Amino acid sequence: MLKARRIVVKVGSSSLTTASGGLDADRVDALVDVLAKTRTEGAEVVLVSSGAIAAGLAPLGLAKRPRDLARQQAAASVGQGLLMARYTASFARYGLRAGQVLLTAEDASRRAHYRNAYRTLEQLLVMGAVPVVNENDTVATAEIKFGDNDRLAAIVAHVVRADLLVLLSDVDGLYDGDPSKPGSSRIDEVRGPEDLAGVTIGSAGKAGVGTGGMVTKVDAARIATGAGIPVVLTAASHAADALAGRATGTLFHRTGRRSADRLLWLEHASAPRGAVRLDAGAVRAVVERRTSLLAAGVTGVEGDFAAGDPVDLLDENGHIVARGLVNFDVRELPRLLGRSSRDLARELGPEYEREVVHRDDLVVLPDAREH
Repeated sequence: MLKARRIVVKVGSSSLTTASGGLDADRVDALVDVLAKTRTEGAEVVLVSSGAIAAGLAPLGLAKRPRDLARQQAAASVGQGLLMARYTASFARYGLRAGQVLLTAEDASRRAHYRNAYRTLEQLLVMGAVPVVNENDTVATAEIKFGDNDRLAAIVAHVVRADLLVLLSDVDGLYDGDPSKPGSSRIDEVRGPEDLAGVTIGSAGKAGVGTGGMVTKVDAARIATGAGIPVVLTAASHAADALAGRATGTLFHRTGRRSADRLLWLEHASAPRGAVRLDAGAVRAVVERRTSLLAAGVTGVEGDFAAGDPVDLLDENGHIVARGLVNFDVRELPRLLGRSSRDLARELGPEYEREVVHRDDLVVLPDAREH
């Protein structure tokens, strides 16, 4: 059994709407019934809810989710109000207040915005409200395909220091093939990447109102479990079992420890402002020995970044091996390339003895760990 004091619950569009795209009040109420019961039993809940675009389809006379960005944003504009109105009324049945938190990819990629999101979510929980998080699709661009909120939910789970992430879908777990076809069976537990070897992971469901699918859910599970947060993936109809800690769906066991907020932000939410090229020795030092990056190992720079910005660290072939917060701006670095810290300090002053990227502000990316 999983016992959790703070739980992030993500629900997809297909679990909240009718096939025609309108909000299904009964489905929303059924979900809120479970969330409210969890609250009365002493756990805190953050809800990450899709559904704004889907909820706006029917009122605007759209038969299905449009492909063009402008109409998606129009649907989100109409649907977000309907979605929150429904949640507000439903939670009010239990004397609970719902607090809307709209985020964009920029809020996740900018460190100051990321920290502001944490403060808002934490204060809502302290004041007894239920935060309802969604992407701000009315002003979104690329993040409209951010992963149907799955990846966002994993990041929110880390931000609020959740004990559990529950991903609710229209499928009751992860299957080793297409669940609609004979011979496919559900995977009850995932302890690491090896448990997913040979598994065919599908895309968005048949309803056509969401953008996610198992790919984004497995990716979200990887982010959360790598940060020390177990994940349960199950059907929305089994939400009560998942939140009560009873066995249901697929349980993804934690694979890592909870890391500093800035490191998870660096790996999964930051937007690099440029890149720094490393020689082979620096790549080995950063990836294998987890040391800081020194100017002596830098061979080139790209982009337009300032000190403190996130940058990608590239190997000799241009592959991204790590990401970190750089200590120099792009105009300073060229004259430092390939030179020892001691020489730089002697010629330019002690402030130039510092690392290009300190190891405490650096994350090695998964594909580079077998470098």
